[in-house]
Amino acid sequence: MTGSEETPSFRLAYVPGVTPAKWVRIWNERLPDIPLTIHQVPPAEVSDVLRAGDADAAFVRLPVDRTFFSAIPLYTETTVVVVPKDHVITAAEEVTVADLADEVLFHPLDDVLDWDAPPGEPAFERPATTEDAVELVAAGVGLLVVPQSLARLYHRRDLTYRPLTDAPESTVALSWPEEATTDLVEDLIGIVRGRTVNSTRGRQPAQASQASPASQEKPKRVQKPAAAKAASAGRTAGARTTGAKSAKSAKTAKPAKRGKPRRRS
Repeated sequence: MTGSEETPSFRLAYVPGVTPAKWVRIWNERLPDIPLTIHQVPPAEVSDVLRAGDADAAFVRLPVDRTFFSAIPLYTETTVVVVPKDHVITAAEEVTVADLADEVLFHPLDDVLDWDAPPGEPAFERPATTEDAVELVAAGVGLLVVPQSLARLYHRRDLTYRPLTDAPESTVALSWPEEATTDLVEDLIGIVRGRTVNSTRGRQPAQASQASPASQEKPKRVQKPAAAKAASAGRTAGARTTGAKSAKSAKTAKPAKRGKPRRRS
């Protein structure tokens, strides 16, 4: 390697709420010579980061621009409503959108849920971020609907959450620029899809396509066991037949005539 060549590396972005630790661990086990750097990016900025080439791939929330990006959906999250611990909603195991009709609901500018029309009473203003909205819920001035991972990420001791059964859901996906589907991207795809290191899909080891001279020699013809067995059986049967014929011939043959003894004079 010359001094002008750079060591290969991979840059992975992810949006808040996604936990890439498992995939990062597998990457480090399989590709220890390829450094993997990760950094968190706000949901509204992740597309620009990928377009600018500041990350090779990212864990995002759908939808994405499919005319530019490829995406592999990974999982869909449960949607929850974040409430103070003493709120009446905590008496139920789960709630519906109709149960929020009379509640003030915050709709932050970085909301990741695709609402046709947000439920409840609108707040006086929209918080800039989900984290800001959580602080307002803790102040007792409204509620917040988010994917469960964000409720956990911004957890506070004075808050809790309940599943919202009929709300929009958020799907997490691996995404990258379609025209930049490199070998390392293929490696990451294999990891998130759970392929084993010996999987036949994706990249093929270089040595697999290069057969050694010994492996290219024409193998000697070896009689198959079944054919050899049949041939042996045929020879045995032939020997038995020949023996039987010989015995039959010996049994049916007429004895030779003996001459009469001469009388002595």
